[in-house]
Amino acid sequence: MHFHVITIFPEVCQAYTDASVLGRAQKNEKGKGAKVRGKKIEVSYYNPRDFSTDKHKKVDDRPYGGGPGMVMIAEPILKAWHKAVGTKTAALKKGKVKTLMMSPRGTVFTNIIAKEYAKKYEHLVLISGRYEGIDARVKKILGAEEISVGDYILTGGELPALAIIDSISRQIPGVLGTIESLEDDRITEGITYTRPEILKYKKKNYSVPEVLLNGNHAEIEKWRAKLI
Repeated sequence: MHFHVITIFPEVCQAYTDASVLGRAQKNEKGKGAKVRGKKIEVSYYNPRDFSTDKHKKVDDRPYGGGPGMVMIAEPILKAWHKAVGTKTAALKKGKVKTLMMSPRGTVFTNIIAKEYAKKYEHLVLISGRYEGIDARVKKILGAEEISVGDYILTGGELPALAIIDSISRQIPGVLGTIESLEDDRITEGITYTRPEILKYKKKNYSVPEVLLNGNHAEIEKWRAKLI
């Protein structure tokens, strides 16, 4: 899966996607016999300012019809999109490219959607708006879908884009290392413990539940099932 993020703050997003699990998934790895395993995901960034024809690299303007704030100009975003996937003719023809616009008015993103996108698409373009939004013609021209990560308003679309990248990447084989790490494929209660067995804090002892220490996996699963 190749993620393409259109944002005026690429450095903010890249710091996250280059770290930890997502960072490792973007690197080639050596397997047995020095065989090189390919990248699990790719993440590329496109700054609309780089495609602005304005001498000050302006990417926003006042809204027609009046109203507060500024609106992101269509052309720099369209050019950024074309740079990202406009030449991926084969993928576009096969319907392997999906374009999303981050919006609180959009379809609510879920784990079911994450699984669907991971299987269905090769390229995912995430357009992260700012200000009062994006010129509506961008959505029409690109056939983009508005998507939301929750019923609240954020300053920009960068955080939703990162959440979507993170969630979808987890569904791609090899990104997490083992399929057992996917929470929805195993019993998960959200309550876990690790060493030490007894934690002392402010003169009080906090112990791990006895059932987790006896090695009886059947009892452990029953205990976990009660917590769901």
